[in-house]
Amino acid sequence: MIRFSLPTAPSLLDVAAAVGQPHLSSLLGAVCELPFGVRVVVAVPGRGPCREAMRLLAGEAGRRVLLGDDHDRGTVLLDVGRLVEEVEPLLAASDQLVLVARGGAEPLTHVSAYGLDVEAYGGRLTLAVVGPCPYPAEEITDTLGIERVHFLPWDAKGVAAINSRKPRVLRTAGFRSPPLMTAAGTLAHRLSGPPASEASTGGTDGDRVSETKGTRLKGRTWTGLAKVLRVGESGS
Repeated sequence: MIRFSLPTAPSLLDVAAAVGQPHLSSLLGAVCELPFGVRVVVAVPGRGPCREAMRLLAGEAGRRVLLGDDHDRGTVLLDVGRLVEEVEPLLAASDQLVLVARGGAEPLTHVSAYGLDVEAYGGRLTLAVVGPCPYPAEEITDTLGIERVHFLPWDAKGVAAINSRKPRVLRTAGFRSPPLMTAAGTLAHRLSGPPASEASTGGTDGDRVSETKGTRLKGRTWTGLAKVLRVGESGS
């Protein structure tokens, strides 16, 4: 809202206010359009109002607003921010979950420490690694237990174009399309495709859309990534 100087209404609060109404409301009544043509429902500044809105949307009536009726078509992408308790019902109702992290040892270890329960969300969970990463997808899968790993490039020009307030059309495929948009489009197609189209193992170098090639670390005594055990787990 602040970045693109959008009005304070409509917003996420309007969607939350529709929860519990006799007639199911549409998300389209609360959308704004960003300069590059994407329709969004923006949140207002301040943690308090947004937390209350998330609480309402995480309930059964709120999920009905997000999912719509049987005749509704389309995709709703939720940016839930940090993995706090309030968003768990929304995660449970989602068809796909994408966890975004940088490619270094520290952020990937945080995925193990603070990320999702891989066993509970394994069939719907994808790890999107942004920027240079010295580890191949297979090693990340072996260490973190996340089968689907995809790499996105560090594309400063592409991000600058998205953040610009000038009206424009962002190319997602074809000649001279920004690397980030191309990679995001490829990931979107994979997420929306049938489950059979997904590989049963972690990705390969073909999944990487980046100039940095992963290099498998030699030896099994030190992988560079540490799996952090949760309460109730034991190492062997």
